[in-house]
Amino acid sequence: MKTNLIPSLLDLQQRRNFLCNNGIREISAELDLTPSMVKGVASFYSMFRLKPVGRHVIYLCTNIACMILGAESLLELLKRQYGLEPGGTTEDGRFSLVIMECIGACDGAPAMLVNEDLHRDLNESNIISILEGYK
Repeated sequence: MKTNLIPSLLDLQQRRNFLCNNGIREISAELDLTPSMVKGVASFYSMFRLKPVGRHVIYLCTNIACMILGAESLLELLKRQYGLEPGGTTEDGRFSLVIMECIGACDGAPAMLVNEDLHRDLNESNIISILEGYK
């Protein structure tokens, strides 16, 4: 049943950290959908991950408000400090970085999510101390 697709994908991702091909096939069989339909939905939404990610996923907002207020320099800092490139994961598997067009926190720009935790009013000093809290 199509109405269960998104919840099923979220559950699989929470259990396995990402949506592996075996999991996609399992969901397609359970819901009587084709694997390509399930993967198409999973690849459409940025909240779904089709490859393994780090223990903590950083979603850095790069919408206009965040960019004007310093998101670009924060991205450069993440590259220097952690070796993180957009779409990449640190060598130790601690962080993955996802660039988001908007996370809906323009009033606290620049902003990011770490997993589901929202962090606002970021700068080069506080972003590092925030991330150090995620082990």
